[in-house]
Amino acid sequence: MRWMRRCFSLGILMAIVGTGLLRGQDSAEPAALTLEQAVALALERNQQVLIARTQGDALKGKIREIRADALPFLSLNGSALRWRDPSFLNASSFDKIPIEFREGLIPTGANLFDYNLSLKQPIYTSGKVGTALKLASLESEGTSVDVARVEQDVRLRVIRAFYDLLLAGRLLDVRRETVAQREEHLKMARARHEAGVATEVDVLRSQVSLANTQPELIRAENEVRRVRATLNNLLVRPIDFPTEALGELRFMEEPDAELGQIVRQALDRRPEIQRLRINELEADAQKKLANAENRLRLDFNGQYGFSARDPVNLGDHQFTRWMFTLSVGLPLFDGGRRSGLVRQAVAARRIAGLQRTEAENGIRLDVQNAVDELERARKTVEAARLNVREAERVLTMMQDNYRYGAATTLDVTDAQTALSAARTNLLRGLYDHTLARAQLRWEMGLDPLDRTHEQPTTGK
Repeated sequence: MRWMRRCFSLGILMAIVGTGLLRGQDSAEPAALTLEQAVALALERNQQVLIARTQGDALKGKIREIRADALPFLSLNGSALRWRDPSFLNASSFDKIPIEFREGLIPTGANLFDYNLSLKQPIYTSGKVGTALKLASLESEGTSVDVARVEQDVRLRVIRAFYDLLLAGRLLDVRRETVAQREEHLKMARARHEAGVATEVDVLRSQVSLANTQPELIRAENEVRRVRATLNNLLVRPIDFPTEALGELRFMEEPDAELGQIVRQALDRRPEIQRLRINELEADAQKKLANAENRLRLDFNGQYGFSARDPVNLGDHQFTRWMFTLSVGLPLFDGGRRSGLVRQAVAARRIAGLQRTEAENGIRLDVQNAVDELERARKTVEAARLNVREAERVLTMMQDNYRYGAATTLDVTDAQTALSAARTNLLRGLYDHTLARAQLRWEMGLDPLDRTHEQPTTGK
């Protein structure tokens, strides 16, 4: 019992130490990440990416398996047989054998030992092995395209979640600044009321205005927690991990490009289109493989070894056993199997072509929408910047006027609300423009993080 209690105590201690190590590992991981770091972390950990890459590894093994069909197959075989065969006693003419011979023909048990090397080698398969290898190679290329597509999707999702967190943080700052402004205005209203130059109504209105900002502040804090949890999920972190987004919402000018050029680049680079083109080539190879089903096949088979009743004779060349065969096969009737396979391949080729055409039309529409969204976001940022400057000026004027009794509390509150709305619109405009740029690059089949041609400018 003491031994069991000690083992139990040791197990609990190890569990506690292991938990501490895991927590230490989590705490050692940096909470603040740049966009590039967040994308790299997601590509390293995300399950969808890992599944796609693992499927590629599995296909490499499939290619190796198919390639083995064209290579020699060499095996070492051995057997040990103990047998007794009374079949000659059941022969129809056994009774005609003289009795003195029949008495000596008594079946007894015997041994037979055998070992040999066997070789199998396809010589001609009418292109079946080569076509199968080509199919596997095409599928390997298609799997690589699938991996690239998954990685592109994960990049875009991480970018969106990262900027969601940035936007939520900046909007929270705006809400806090609004609360601070209204707290300051409440102090001013109370001071003016105590000095006898303002009424109690001004103080009450300031208190109500401050109280009305609290729900908005709470919603902003909840939004930060929500989008942080979404980003943590993509990064395969604990949902409550204190991840912080390092960066700014910046406006970056996009060089002018012709819509037709953007569409052509998208059709050349998009993984979906590349995959459908590979599907068309696979369908052509499937048809070729089906046509080879009822064609000539030539195979070589050989065996060389020893066969003897006594194991001591298994090395004696007198007991050598060998056999070499060259087999030729030409199917004459397969019940329509080949024609069925050909028909399936032709249908698959047509389906792949129709799917590619549909996908290309969808990409043209998506690119047009992405370009329009980018232009809309650009104009929104330009208008929002002007509104912020005007709202800041109006608020300063209203606060100064209130000090001298030339403005009311409602005037100041309206100016604060207008400035908060203008700053919110600017942040959302910068957010929309940033995501629109990433979306357009994604639509073009480019890395959403590519910034080789961009010149950042301030977002204020």
